[in-house]
Amino acid sequence: MKFSTLTLGTVAPQFTGVAILDGEPNEVVMELDMQWDGNPDIVLEIKTRVKNIGFTGVFRLIFKPLADDFPCFGAVCFSLREKRNLDFTLKVIGGDLSSIPGISDAIEGTIRDAIEDSITWPVRKIIPILPGDYSYLEVKPVGLLEVKLIEAKELTNKDIIGKSDPFAKLCIRPLPDKTKNSKTIDNQVNPIWNEHFEFEVEDSSTQHLTIKIYDDEGVQAAELIGCAMVFLRDLQPGKVKDVWLKLVKDLDIQRDNKNRGHVHLELLYCPYSSENVWNPFDPDFRLTSLEKALKQVTEDGADSSGNQKSAVKKTDIIIRGVLSVTVVSAEGLPATDIMGKSDPFVVLTMKKSEHKNKTRVLNDTLNPVWNQTFDFVVEDGLHELLMVDVYDHDTFGKDKMGRCIMTLTRAILDGEFKDEFHIDGTESGKLNLHLKWTSQTIIKD
Repeated sequence: MKFSTLTLGTVAPQFTGVAILDGEPNEVVMELDMQWDGNPDIVLEIKTRVKNIGFTGVFRLIFKPLADDFPCFGAVCFSLREKRNLDFTLKVIGGDLSSIPGISDAIEGTIRDAIEDSITWPVRKIIPILPGDYSYLEVKPVGLLEVKLIEAKELTNKDIIGKSDPFAKLCIRPLPDKTKNSKTIDNQVNPIWNEHFEFEVEDSSTQHLTIKIYDDEGVQAAELIGCAMVFLRDLQPGKVKDVWLKLVKDLDIQRDNKNRGHVHLELLYCPYSSENVWNPFDPDFRLTSLEKALKQVTEDGADSSGNQKSAVKKTDIIIRGVLSVTVVSAEGLPATDIMGKSDPFVVLTMKKSEHKNKTRVLNDTLNPVWNQTFDFVVEDGLHELLMVDVYDHDTFGKDKMGRCIMTLTRAILDGEFKDEFHIDGTESGKLNLHLKWTSQTIIKD
């Protein structure tokens, strides 16, 4: 898409606020709060005219590096730090844009994506002022965000017949080629995805992960169920964070009295510059000395002696091992019989392998103590889930009280831990578990 005519009109933008921010040494960072209700005349080569722009947002200017010569800085970087609102009108030259189905939305989406991709922070435009090489000021990836989309619960049902068919869209920069889509779970308001995604991070201090849950409507446009976001500055580098996020209708408002459901994520931010941060999703994570020797190949496939070999890819690494789960006890379970007691037992299931184990039934108690240990042989620890279901036993079968779902990442990282988990589906039920991991990392043939 190219411009053939660009006239900004007669209405000047207004700067309603100016702030000087603390930046790195040898730079000055300024942010300008701008509002523009303009009357431009912008003609695109596809015979479309952009009219009546309404825009509010914050522009960031970075003066760097500081210099002794006038004007005392070598270059200026400008970027759209925050886009609060952007509205514009599209008109076809000599025709009606609405007469062509879908074309208006396609052009509008292209314009918005172009703005997002070209000048929205952390992308920036660099204008040299003094002679010099300023390529180091260009935006560069500074880390990798690993996201495991585990599950969602109590999603709003958008279907009249049956249940919603939810899927998720995740992104840090909202561009089509940088947005990841999950698979669709049919007819389910409590879906379990267990999917893993990676995102490059350009600025961990300002960027955030956005997740939107949709109901798949087939040939029709998907309907938004709810959305949520996590600021990367809230993540501790190299530390896995397990979060439940409340879904809202609009990220800008954030207040939503309606229950749209919650989504369960596991997040790990790994800066490229840190040598001491362990990444459990990385193929080199906790490899044995033999495995590290096998991986001493260069990017072009040659080992240290110059012999050509096939480089081992990340997808060729499997974290295999044995997970020992001790179901210690539970407390605060709901009463299910007329005497105010329950007969609880626990079923443990590995999601991918479908291996199951069950504790014994303890009669007439809301605070059972089992102290039973079960071993699971796990073929792919980084992509497996442990599902722990708590049931009440009765004469005619069983009644489900609630469930805990967890990844194995913490067990792989720590080797062994004991913790208390809330039982979803109960008001105050808690489950005490002891997990121990014995690893055997392998490289696939």
